Amino acid sequence: MNISKCVMTCRVFPFKNICYPREAIFTTVIPLVFCNKLSRLDFHKTGFTKCSDNGDSIKKRSRLRKYVEGSSLNKPRHWNVVAYATAEGYDLHKLRKALAEQALYIPSELTSNEPLQSGVGCALHAVAKYQVTPENRHIYCFEEGSVVMWNVSTVEQNSIIQFLKPFEVKSYSSAIVQEEMELMFYTYNQSKKTYIHDGVMYIGIIDKDLESIASDRYTLSNAMSLSVKLGVLEVLLDMYICDTECLSEDLKIGNPVRLGQRGILRKSGELFALRHSINLSTDLLDTPDFYWDRENLESLYQRSCYYFSIPRRTKVMNEKLNHCVELIQLVSSHLSDRHHVRLEWMIIVLILVEVMFEILHFFGN
Repeated sequence: MNISKCVMTCRVFPFKNICYPREAIFTTVIPLVFCNKLSRLDFHKTGFTKCSDNGDSIKKRSRLRKYVEGSSLNKPRHWNVVAYATAEGYDLHKLRKALAEQALYIPSELTSNEPLQSGVGCALHAVAKYQVTPENRHIYCFEEGSVVMWNVSTVEQNSIIQFLKPFEVKSYSSAIVQEEMELMFYTYNQSKKTYIHDGVMYIGIIDKDLESIASDRYTLSNAMSLSVKLGVLEVLLDMYICDTECLSEDLKIGNPVRLGQRGILRKSGELFALRHSINLSTDLLDTPDFYWDRENLESLYQRSCYYFSIPRRTKVMNEKLNHCVELIQLVSSHLSDRHHVRLEWMIIVLILVEVMFEILHFFGN
C-alpha cells in the first residue's frame, strides 16, 4: 500500500532504536478500509499446496480496494490507529511476562490504564511507559493473532511486530500481514456518543470518566482486530479458490483430475482449517462474552462491526466455503468411483487369468 510521507522530530528509547514522533505532518491520501481482498502472493508463503502437479502457475484475480479520503490527516488532534493480523494466535501469558521484563510497555486492564492485576483473558492491553506526546500510546493484542496500535509511529509498529514474533502461533506470511493491515484515525469528540465516520473514530468524552473512554477504545480495537483478521482469512480463501480452479476445469472438459486421493485429502484439510478459523476460532459469528453485561459497549461493538461490514463479509466467506466443500466432495467421490472401477477390472483380469490356467490344465491332462 502507499504509505504517507511524514515530517517528524523523534526521540530515541532503547527499544530496538524506536523513534517516537513528537509531531507529524501527513501530506498524502492513505487507503483506510479494504474490502473484496485478493492477494497476488506466492503460494509457497501461505502453506497451500499446488493444485497442478506439473507446477503450472494459476492466474490470480486482481485485488480490489476501497479507498477513503483521508481528510483528517491535516487536522490537529487526530492520531493514527493501525491493526495487523500476524498469526493464527498469540500466547498472551508469555507475552505479558515479556512486556513486564522489557519495561517499555506496562500491561494494563482492558478498560483502564491501571496496571494489570487480574489474569490475562482474550486480550492484552499495554500502555507505553514513556509518554512523549500529550496523547499516550496503547497496544491491544488479541488471542486470535491480531494487534491494534494507537498513536504509534511506523518505525515503532515494525519493532512491535518483530517483538511479537516469538509469541505467535502459526505465523502468517509477512507479505500478507503488510498487505492486509488497516489504518484509520481517531480523535476525541465533544459529545456523549462514540462512533466511526469516514475512516475516523470519534470518541465521545462528555460525561465520561477515564474508564469509560478506555472501554470505548478497547471496543473499537476489538472490532478493528476482527476486520483485519477477516481480511487475512479472505486472502487465504481466495488463494485457495484460485488454486482449486483447475479441478473444476478438469471436470468441465473431461480431463483426468490432476490431484490424487492424497492431494484431495490435503486440500480437504486446508479447507476445514480455514472453516475452523472463521467459524470457531474467532468471534466473527457471535458477540464476545465481554459485552454481555455491558450493553452500551455491546451497541458500540455491533455498530463498529457493521461499519467494517464484518457480518456481510463473514456470510460471503461461508458461502464460498460451502461451494469449495461441494467441489472437494465431488472430486473425492469421482476419484473413489474411479478407484473402485480400477479394482473391479483388476478382479476381472485375475479371474480371467485363473480361468485360462484352468483351461490349460484341463487340456494338459
